[in-house]
Amino acid sequence: MKCFVTGAAGFIGSTLVDRLLARGDEVVGFDNFSTGLTEFLVEAQKHKKFTLHQGDLLDKEALSKAMRGCDLVVHFAANADVRFGIYHPHKDLEQNTIATFNVLEAMRTHQISKIVFSSTGSVYGEAKVFPTPEDAPFPVQTSFYGTSKIAGEGLISAYAEGFGFQAYIFRFVSILGERYTHGHVYDFYRQLLEHPEHLHILGNGQQKKSYLYVQDCVDAIFCALEHARERVNIFNLGTEEYCEVRDSAAWICESLQLQPQFSYEGGERGWIGDSPFIFLDTAKIRGLGWRPKLSIRQGVERTVAFLKNNPWVLKRS
Repeated sequence: MKCFVTGAAGFIGSTLVDRLLARGDEVVGFDNFSTGLTEFLVEAQKHKKFTLHQGDLLDKEALSKAMRGCDLVVHFAANADVRFGIYHPHKDLEQNTIATFNVLEAMRTHQISKIVFSSTGSVYGEAKVFPTPEDAPFPVQTSFYGTSKIAGEGLISAYAEGFGFQAYIFRFVSILGERYTHGHVYDFYRQLLEHPEHLHILGNGQQKKSYLYVQDCVDAIFCALEHARERVNIFNLGTEEYCEVRDSAAWICESLQLQPQFSYEGGERGWIGDSPFIFLDTAKIRGLGWRPKLSIRQGVERTVAFLKNNPWVLKRS
C-alpha cells in the first residue's frame, strides 16, 4: 500500500511513518516543518520506500502533486496549539479546517477514497458524561482547536456520504512518548531545568486528564484499519484511567529526583479552553481487540526519559 502522511515530521506522524515502513508499506510524507523536526525522519530517510515533500496544505497544487498515486491518506498535520488559540483563531481555521478540506479535494481529484484523521477528545468540550462515549452529545465548544477538529470531522463525513470515502476518525486524549515536543510534560520538564526548586502549574492541579503512549496509539489505528468496516468509523483513543495534573507533576519530579515546591495559578481551568476533566470511553476500540500496553504513569516516565536523553529537542522545538 502507498500511504500519504501529512504532518510526517511531527511527533505522532513520524512515529506512524516508521511503523508503516516497518510493515512494508510505501510512504509519501508531507510537512511544512512549522513544528515537525527533520531529526524525527532520519531513519525513514534511509528507507527506499520513503519520499518526503516539504510543503503547506494550503498550497493546493503542491499538495495534489505530492498525493498523486497514493492509496491511503493519513491526515495528521494540524495546529495543535490549544492553549494559545484565542490569540490567533485564524490559525486553527486555516491549518486545521481549510487544510482538511484541501486534503479531501486532492483525494477526490486522484480518486483516493480512504482517510485516517487525527481528531481530539477536545471535541466533547466540557463533557457531562464520564467516561465519554463516541455518541455523547456535543456541548458548547470551549476551544478553537476543538471547534476546528469538529469542522474537519464534519467535512470528512460529508465526503464519505457524497463521494463514497471510507473514514477512520480518531479522537485522541493527549499523547505521550518518544518524540514528544509540546504539552505539560515538556513544559514542566523545561521549568525544572531552569529552576529545579520550583514548579508553577496552571490551574489548581486537580484537573483530571487522560493520556496515551504513542506506540499504543499507533497500535489502535492499525487495529481499526484491519477490523472496522463502516463508511465512517469513529474511535476514542485513551486508557481506562486518568490522573490529576499534580499527580503527573509528582511523577515527573520523581523521575528527575527533584522535590520542588509547587505553586498554582487559576482555578479549575489552567487557561481558556482547558477542560477540567477529560476521560474517554474506549470500549469501542477495545471491542476490536486493542489494549494499551503502558499506563499513564509509564507513558509520563518514558516521555521524561526521552527528553533527558535528547536535550537537543528543547533547543529545536
